[in-house]
Amino acid sequence: MSRSSPPLSPAQALAFLWPRPRKSRAPEGSWSCPPTVVVAASPGVDDFTAERAALLLESRGVRVRSRRGNQGAVRLRLVAAMDAMELGWEFGGDEGYRLSIQVDGIEISARHRRGLLHGLSTLQGWLALHGLQVPCLEVEDAPDFPHRGVLLDISRDKVPTMETLLGLVDRLAGWKINQLQLYMEHTFAYHGHEKVWRGASPWTADEIRRLDGYCAERGIELVPNQNSFGHLHHWLRHEPYRWLAECPEGVKHPFGDAVEPFSLCPLDPGSLDLLEDLYDQLLPCFQSRMANVGLDETFDLGQGRSAAACAERGRHRVYLEFLMEVYGLLSQRGKRMQFWGDIVLEEPQLIGELPRDLIALEWGYEADHPFAEHGRLFAESGLEYYVCPGTSSWISLTGRVDNALGNLAAAARAGQAQGASGMLICDWGDYGHLQPLPVSYPGLLAGAGFAWNVSTAAEPKALPLAEVLTHHAVDDPVLGQALVELGKVYQLAGRTPKNGSALFHLLLFAGEPMGTAEGERFHGVTAATLETALEHLRQATAPLRGSERLEARELCWAADLLAFACHLGQARLGHDPVAPLADLPAAIRAALREELEPLRRQHRHLWLARNRPGGLENSAHRLNRIAEGLQ
Repeated sequence: MSRSSPPLSPAQALAFLWPRPRKSRAPEGSWSCPPTVVVAASPGVDDFTAERAALLLESRGVRVRSRRGNQGAVRLRLVAAMDAMELGWEFGGDEGYRLSIQVDGIEISARHRRGLLHGLSTLQGWLALHGLQVPCLEVEDAPDFPHRGVLLDISRDKVPTMETLLGLVDRLAGWKINQLQLYMEHTFAYHGHEKVWRGASPWTADEIRRLDGYCAERGIELVPNQNSFGHLHHWLRHEPYRWLAECPEGVKHPFGDAVEPFSLCPLDPGSLDLLEDLYDQLLPCFQSRMANVGLDETFDLGQGRSAAACAERGRHRVYLEFLMEVYGLLSQRGKRMQFWGDIVLEEPQLIGELPRDLIALEWGYEADHPFAEHGRLFAESGLEYYVCPGTSSWISLTGRVDNALGNLAAAARAGQAQGASGMLICDWGDYGHLQPLPVSYPGLLAGAGFAWNVSTAAEPKALPLAEVLTHHAVDDPVLGQALVELGKVYQLAGRTPKNGSALFHLLLFAGEPMGTAEGERFHGVTAATLETALEHLRQATAPLRGSERLEARELCWAADLLAFACHLGQARLGHDPVAPLADLPAAIRAALREELEPLRRQHRHLWLARNRPGGLENSAHRLNRIAEGLQ
């Protein structure tokens, strides 16, 4: 518990315990941790789990003596049972557990190490809420969704360091996440394809194997991810890969400024040859028997080399034929294929033709996304599927908290109702991945809790998010509150566009006319709304100023960049909103450049605190071109 937080009653603490157990009660009494605690593990408990139990107490200054067996006086006991019947409790499965905190000690029991680890996470959360004198607690718990995953974008443009990812894995394990995917387009160091990933700071096979083992110890399955149809512009812009493209001459697409090839040509045998090579290098690095091959957003399919085939057989038939070829490659390698379901949903009758062992990923990132309608189509066909909401962190800088809560909760409720087997929380990095990592914590933490216990998604706005973040993510009430408040500023500047914020658009489209049909993304943005947003930013960040914590510095930088967006918007509205930046008066341009310059320097410094240098220049380009426009 943060030192500045007041003591919590058991009822308050149960509201803040996250993920919230499905069945819990706080009987009378409390357990006071003595200076030395005996931790006993039954013979079926693995060494790693026993060590985690000891470390949980040692990290709080408690001396620990560990032993095997159940004899003698014990303060913390771990019990592994063969099945739920042995335990005599309601919830079964490999991830179920029972936690009992009594006046004389603590016992965690489960049938599998994953359940014991979850029990330890709940104990850790209870200690975080109370310190070393905790109210008694009885918990019987197990997840609603068998698969509870996080997808982290490492291709646009941030490639996190090993230290950053290991730290994130520890957080996710504590939030009872059991699957992690690193979204890849070009950020794995494939042998023989150096020209594609050179300068991107890619992950190597040895690094992936290390991360895979680290995840497995903590009960997380690291699932390989390699987009395999669209989103291959980082490959296809180079020779000789260009000649595998659907449109070798290039197309305009939403994920870059250049006209460049985007998707593989599904009719070219070389496309499958390339994928075979990639799979043979990537897949053996993972223990998982699943693999996500993407296949989403094939915008240019039928616009180039496959145009005649698409005209004759139909665009979606050509897509399905290529999907089946990719499915064959994965099956030959003993992997179960995950794929994004957006294209087949355009022709739902095709869903019935898909192999029954595929896993469809139903994605959507707005609070009103039709998860129920789309999920029903997959469920009625008998196809296993995941709901895939998002953190709403990208294209916003400081997040869209209310949208995230609505999106995550809707996905959890619809997924449970339609029989989805998993929930995959997506955290993207579109347009330079400018948002700092902590901006994703509200969505990741809320989504993890909704996926574990769907009943908590019934009223998402009732979630005490600032307190949950304080106790389970940042250990600081000031940071917890700031994350929530900064995540609301997107609603104040005017229109709230889908999949982004108007304030971010003021940066991303700094030279686009405002107040015209072409500037529709700025609808509702006025000098007054920008002043309201500025005041909100000032108030939200005031308690953070002067802090040396990395998270505080990151949030202040993001807020200051949004404040610059407000000043830029006010300057344009006060002069000529349809004119280019260069037409602003020289004094105004000079003042804006002076405001932007330290933010550009801080961007580089903060980026390198968590991430590798690859991709930094591409991200910085988003800010550099604003500076150039203000010359």
